[in-house]
Amino acid sequence: MHRLAALIVVAVLCAAYPAAQSRASKTLDIYVVDVEGGNATLVVAPSGESALIDTGNGGPAAVRDADRIMAAIKDAGITQIDALVTSHWHNDHMGSMAELAGRLPIRHYLDHGPNVQPADAVDEFMQKTYPGLTARSTHTVVKGGDTLPMKGVDWRIVTAGRQMIAKALPGAGAANPYCAGFTPHTVNPVSGQPVGNTEDEHSVGSHVTFGQFRALYLADFPWNNEHELMCPANRLGTVDVLLVSRHGQHSSNSPALVHAVRPRVAVINNGIRKGGQPETMRVLYASPRLEDIWQVHVAQLSGPEYAVPEMFVANIVEDPQHSPAHWIKVSAQQSGAFTVTNSRNGFSKTYAKP
Repeated sequence: MHRLAALIVVAVLCAAYPAAQSRASKTLDIYVVDVEGGNATLVVAPSGESALIDTGNGGPAAVRDADRIMAAIKDAGITQIDALVTSHWHNDHMGSMAELAGRLPIRHYLDHGPNVQPADAVDEFMQKTYPGLTARSTHTVVKGGDTLPMKGVDWRIVTAGRQMIAKALPGAGAANPYCAGFTPHTVNPVSGQPVGNTEDEHSVGSHVTFGQFRALYLADFPWNNEHELMCPANRLGTVDVLLVSRHGQHSSNSPALVHAVRPRVAVINNGIRKGGQPETMRVLYASPRLEDIWQVHVAQLSGPEYAVPEMFVANIVEDPQHSPAHWIKVSAQQSGAFTVTNSRNGFSKTYAKP
């Protein structure tokens, strides 16, 4: 099916789905779920429509991560996922998909297309399991510039399949002063491997607008590609909440991106020993408008110099099987004001509208 035609069909189907449950909330709620250094981010609109970005780890961790995602789903008061956006085909972002799909309806699957980085477990899933899941639903391969239908929300796909938006988003497009000092990576500074055509470069990145509130998540989009997206002109403008790329590792999160989008709050979905390295923390703390950093886990790699106060950290235990696992929740109002809550200790902080 032609991609434009497919998206029109998707819009009709999404409009036809009744909200999973009538919600009293007038906020756009974002749950950043603890999947031990993977990613699972649940977004629920006031309409009750929902989107889940990624499904955490697979293998022995699949049941654990599906349990944790289901806990957030229950808290949000929904009974189905209207759209599942798989950012890319790495185990820590898609591993528990089949387990989760066996627990509740998933109406629409979105991804960047076939896996480009061969891996036995992922390739077997793509060949044997994924076709069966999508056959019971709707499946769309997205590209930069596509939209995800959600009532009251402007959800733009800004990167996907090595493509990115060609034009600046509304209100964006100014020259980016942070491009001048950019130094490209020739090797991934975390893995030591040469940069290239991995699944990371194909990451599906989402820019979400709710009234005056804006959030950005680029998944594992790499450092060099951030420069391509953001230079010489900033195509994304500024955001209120940055869901930090690649679990807070310094193979992403360049000043050309982070400083240009000027987040008020950064949320890192890291593991205890994955992400939060000093190199990334320095970039985040130096961002011009930053007020706070919130973390899903305490980050041992940050060291004492860059440690985030525990009130802003959702999980502080060593055991990856710990229960309960706590999330960071962002509740945004159309005015641009938003509240971030740590489910471990109930601590909340409200950020007034700009």
